Amino acid sequence: MDKDRLRKQIDFIVEVDKLKNIYRQTLLMDGSRNENDAEHSWHLALMAMVLKEYSPQKDLDISKVLKMLLVHDLVEIYAGDTFCYDVKGNLDKASRELAAADKLYSILPPDQGKEMRALWDEFEERKTPEALFASSLDRLQPLICNYLTEGHTWVKYGIKSSKVMERTLPIQEGAPGLWDLVEEMMEDSIEQGILERD
Repeated sequence: MDKDRLRKQIDFIVEVDKLKNIYRQTLLMDGSRNENDAEHSWHLALMAMVLKEYSPQKDLDISKVLKMLLVHDLVEIYAGDTFCYDVKGNLDKASRELAAADKLYSILPPDQGKEMRALWDEFEERKTPEALFASSLDRLQPLICNYLTEGHTWVKYGIKSSKVMERTLPIQEGAPGLWDLVEEMMEDSIEQGILERD
């Protein structure tokens, strides 16, 4: 047994437990409280398993999608969760998250750190079919949360329909089979008065 390697792996496992304390703006789907990043990542991984058939890529590497979804928000342990509609916060989001990725993935043994960092980079670049599908689910899940919680985040921050449309647009490419659902939820949200049309 390589004790140094195991120590680094355990250090990483202990460090990423902090993801459970990073809270998002979205509520749980039952509206009872804010969702944390660990719950969000787990939920997305399950969504990927259930909704895989809606990817346009028939030979999608679902294992890679699951890995990306499990690591994509780990950088928020150091960078914090940046609200997707926060214009000011998004100005330096990329640099904060890049520094966080450098710090976090260096805790692991080099081979594993390189693998996880590559998965995070791939997710952020959104170029491969796996990254596009994973990103689509990351855009869809908060839409469903808002739809089921009377537009909680939209109402709280005065988010208009054009911003929600802009945020969800990547779903058309990464999971086009889910786009009708997106349009239906948005239209119904506008009709319910929980999302303001602009």
